[in-house]
Amino acid sequence: MWTGVFPAVTAKFTEAGALDAREMERCFALQIDAGVDGIIVNGSLGEGPMLSHDERLEVLAIAKSVAGRKPVLMTIADAATRDCASLAARAHTAGADGLMVVPSLVYHTNPKETVATLNAVAQAGDLPVMIYSNRVAYRVDVTIEIMAELARDSRFVAIKESSDDIRRSTEIINALGSRFDVFTGVDNLAYEALAVGAVGWVAGLVVAFPEETVAIYQLMKAKRYDEALAIYRWFRPLLDLDVSTYLVQNLKLVEALVTGTTEHVRAPRLPLEGAQRAKVEAIVAEALATRPALAKAA
Repeated sequence: MWTGVFPAVTAKFTEAGALDAREMERCFALQIDAGVDGIIVNGSLGEGPMLSHDERLEVLAIAKSVAGRKPVLMTIADAATRDCASLAARAHTAGADGLMVVPSLVYHTNPKETVATLNAVAQAGDLPVMIYSNRVAYRVDVTIEIMAELARDSRFVAIKESSDDIRRSTEIINALGSRFDVFTGVDNLAYEALAVGAVGWVAGLVVAFPEETVAIYQLMKAKRYDEALAIYRWFRPLLDLDVSTYLVQNLKLVEALVTGTTEHVRAPRLPLEGAQRAKVEAIVAEALATRPALAKAA
């Protein structure tokens, strides 16, 4: 159902802390114009848990207005299952094309609880679901056994595989074949995951470098691996910034330096400063100075 590059877009705020609809429209359009295949709103990078449900629906509407016929997925991530189910139902009514569901944001569910939570959200939303499996950040591992159980429900169509173990992608495909669209969710494992069969990339640094991200994906699909690898190696220092406690501040700063957008974040986060900020600025400066020319995939 879903393939390609799906940016996990950032939310934009005014200096006073309100949603900045006009700037989101501009930044989301940069992604669409670069050829991404869909958009995911309100994820970790999009500061979804820091937004009210009404704000999340506003971001969804902005993305839908820009994306045209390309799918826009709403991230569902709340502490309580009932809140997740409520937002999923509202997302359906608001026109979301699908959901990306974090199994349990705060409480670390056991396998039975994980299945029950995901089933409840899928039933409430009645939309295609991408399961977000991220045992590193959220301490809930959606194992292959859990995936096999969820496969009984046709609404579960994709896996965002973020276990940080490249072996997991092959294990999913070996166990479940093509039942799920496997997306990589770890920027600095993207080349490796695409090489072993992932069909999509939920990307972070794409918010600042959409053309390069799309080029890597398209070259990989065209089996032009050496050309994709050359871009990926240039990209790696930037991609590493996605795997960090400060991923939101890191990527918002990169995006601001490259696209001229704002880097406002919602508290308790604060913008980067000092050595952390200088490190990101140096990485961006080096990347821009050595930015590769892009060849189009046939």
